[in-house]
Amino acid sequence: MALKIEMLRCFAAVARTGKLSEAAHQLNRTPSAVSMMLKQLEEHLGEPLFKTDRKNRLTALGSFVLEQAERELYQFDQTIHAIESFANARHGRVRVAAVPSVAATVLPRAITKFINNFPGVEIELRDMDSTTILHELSRSRLDIGIASADLSSGALHCEELLSDRFGLICAANHPLIKEEPNLTWDMIAQYKFIANNLSRLVTDPAFQRLHAEALLSVHNITSLLAMVRADLGVTILPEMTLKTVENNDFAFLTLPDSPPPRRIHMLRNADSPASPAARELEKQIFETISEMQTENQFRRISRQ
Repeated sequence: MALKIEMLRCFAAVARTGKLSEAAHQLNRTPSAVSMMLKQLEEHLGEPLFKTDRKNRLTALGSFVLEQAERELYQFDQTIHAIESFANARHGRVRVAAVPSVAATVLPRAITKFINNFPGVEIELRDMDSTTILHELSRSRLDIGIASADLSSGALHCEELLSDRFGLICAANHPLIKEEPNLTWDMIAQYKFIANNLSRLVTDPAFQRLHAEALLSVHNITSLLAMVRADLGVTILPEMTLKTVENNDFAFLTLPDSPPPRRIHMLRNADSPASPAARELEKQIFETISEMQTENQFRRISRQ
């Protein structure tokens, strides 16, 4: 017969209390069941664990077994607690990367609510461009990615989180403001254009020529908006990017022909299941987006 953890738990309870009845009460068992389990343990070891039938004095073997049993029971109980906590999202670690506009607007609110519900979970958050997020996901360095990308590969599980319309960003006193809503690409071409990684997603041929001819290209959003604020040119960005800064210095103008919006997705590796904590954080992010939609902070949000 193999030793079982419950045999050790039963023996330790009797050794601590010195009475079968008290140990049985602690273990939620009958005294006869506890007595039977002790007898099986002693038969397996071949020697008695108690000096008398009163169970209040240990033999040398009993003292040694108690020392070992308490150590193993503590380790076992800690392991079970860790497993159950992980399964219930009470503990764990979630690595998240998001495009800067989402990291600055959605995630502070979502993570605040998540931490209130799951205070034992560690969260590691980074803001990155979409290409880097896809790269990190492919190397299993992230649990959750929030990015806009062409997701033709089946290696990623994808859910649309929100869509974000593109617009012309210019200084608050720029002459083009007077041309809205009849803005044309030719009007925009009369002014210096600042290219960026997101503006290249606008596929209109007239704009693509304007983008290709730009003499200034800035890839950091903070620096890009500083250039626009200094009236060094105009640029095209998704609307959410203005929510990351004090936007009284800028105007957001409707583009000609209303190009398709940027689509932002919730991403994770398709071949590895998300941890319980990661699933709970994903759920909180979607709920936060829905709340912000109700508050008219975002235009179009969907959950598959």
